[in-house]
Amino acid sequence: MRLYHLALTHTSYGKPQSNERHQTNERLEFLGDSILGAVIADFLYKKFPYKDEGFLTEIRSRIVNRESLNHIALRIGINTLVKVDQASHSARYKSINGNALEALVGAIYLDKGYKQTKLFILEKLIKPHFDLNELVSTTKNFKSKLIEWAQSQNKVVRFDIINQKQSGSTTEFTSEVTIDGQAIAVGTGYSKKKAEQAAAEKGLLVLQIP
Repeated sequence: MRLYHLALTHTSYGKPQSNERHQTNERLEFLGDSILGAVIADFLYKKFPYKDEGFLTEIRSRIVNRESLNHIALRIGINTLVKVDQASHSARYKSINGNALEALVGAIYLDKGYKQTKLFILEKLIKPHFDLNELVSTTKNFKSKLIEWAQSQNKVVRFDIINQKQSGSTTEFTSEVTIDGQAIAVGTGYSKKKAEQAAAEKGLLVLQIP
């Protein structure tokens, strides 16, 4: 059970006892992120045997991006279990629940092995919370759509990469989209282009553009 307690312990929570190293879920998060990505890649590779690498990367990034993981974590109740120092709980910790979900995947992998972890990911995280047919059909160029809207309204739209998170050999980018200098949305992705698309998609929702 120690692994699972650790998976749900955010870095802001608790202090090390005597001269012990502070134990948090960051290492498990790193491991779980890699396992989750591998399982999703394997699943999509077999699910869509005739699709190219670009398509597979796009769908995987939409499943495992920060917003999606946070959403799933809330749906399965991880937010009620994760231990975090409420005094320091702020906007910079907005990914606490998604990170804890990745850490939980890492803990299951260490406890149960790859086969059981793969079953958990597919049966408990992916199939109940994603409609793959809808996901595929709604893969669009959201950035172009937002830019076209802004031009029609004589507004200035801008995309900026505001953060990069390295996880092993993978880099996750965070893009912020602004309209006339006002930030309206952020999005993440495993390339700058994907991050901008995610930010644009959220921006369209905020602006209620169909």
